[in-house]
Amino acid sequence: MKIGIVCYPTYGGSGVVATELGLALSQKGHEVHFVTYSQPVRLDLLNPNVHFHEVHVPDYALFHYQPYELALSSRLVNVIKTYGIDVLHVHYAIPHAYAAYMTKKMLEDIGIALPIVTTLHGTDITLVGSHPFYKAAVTFSINQSDVVTTVSDSLKKDTEKLFQIHKQIKVIPNFIDLKTHVNPQKCERHILAEPHERIISHISNFRPVKRIIDVIKVFKKIRENIPAKLIMVGDGPEKEGAEQLVQDYGLQNDVVFLGKSREINQVLCYSDLFLLPSEAESFGLAALEAMAFGVPVLSSNTGGLPELNIDGETGFLCDVGDVDAMAKQSLKILSKTDVLDRFKQNAKKRSLSFDIHDIVPMYETSYKDAIRLVQK
Repeated sequence: MKIGIVCYPTYGGSGVVATELGLALSQKGHEVHFVTYSQPVRLDLLNPNVHFHEVHVPDYALFHYQPYELALSSRLVNVIKTYGIDVLHVHYAIPHAYAAYMTKKMLEDIGIALPIVTTLHGTDITLVGSHPFYKAAVTFSINQSDVVTTVSDSLKKDTEKLFQIHKQIKVIPNFIDLKTHVNPQKCERHILAEPHERIISHISNFRPVKRIIDVIKVFKKIRENIPAKLIMVGDGPEKEGAEQLVQDYGLQNDVVFLGKSREINQVLCYSDLFLLPSEAESFGLAALEAMAFGVPVLSSNTGGLPELNIDGETGFLCDVGDVDAMAKQSLKILSKTDVLDRFKQNAKKRSLSFDIHDIVPMYETSYKDAIRLVQK
């Protein structure tokens, strides 16, 4: 198949999932065309089956905000006509599914029927979609898609609760390429910690929803009971406050802020526990990446996380904001080596259920379903 993919080309989970999916599809012989405003961060253009088409938004003084949807749909029409795209897969309802619908209508005028698959990732539903200004557009965009998928059952239920959806929604979970997520040849743990110290990690975009202040508070309580180090990977609006809290607690020798590091695999190789106390997570891709390295997860009991992190087996689930419970459960994992080893083994085993090679066929089936619906 010739598959068009529209996504945000950033470090966020949806962009990573879309890019990894496209690369996996290309390795199966499909021709994949990414259409977005800049090259996705994980995109490898050395693959002959992978193509990138940049969306240019002209600067016009009349518009306070430049009309990206208009530029995107125009670019999509050009790409679909030029390369004979069989199906368009858009990630995020707004603005991508909305632009896809406009593209579809423009192509109908020249006799081209465009199948559209829309994948909902979370923010487009739980935050943007529930806002009254966007609700009608999101509802319309979802209902006009030929096939709709979500990354978790929790997100599917949220979508059906918030919007009047007339489409059947299919759950296709996020995934990981286990062949690339293997421990580095040298896991030089001694660089960050002494042999008797536990290493705890957190990776995110440091937005308020990630509750990284809670990460620091939980670590403080852990550190009061056992020797430990905390590795913070990422950047965002909450970083300054977190750094100040570390100073206030006198933990500056035990907490390392790495910024937007590309050494994620190395960090997870070192880790004994991954903290993800988020207020909302549609799936929890960062947690899955940790589990692929055999790292147990202490997470909040929200969104799609309970579908991934099995309480008492791969880690623990706690209520959002319950720092005391999070610290207590973390210590259950970290205090005894035999217990920690069991949780590590369980986490690694659980990640096998989300191998990309098992998930990609689900998307291939969705593409075929969308094509059949359009051809009826």
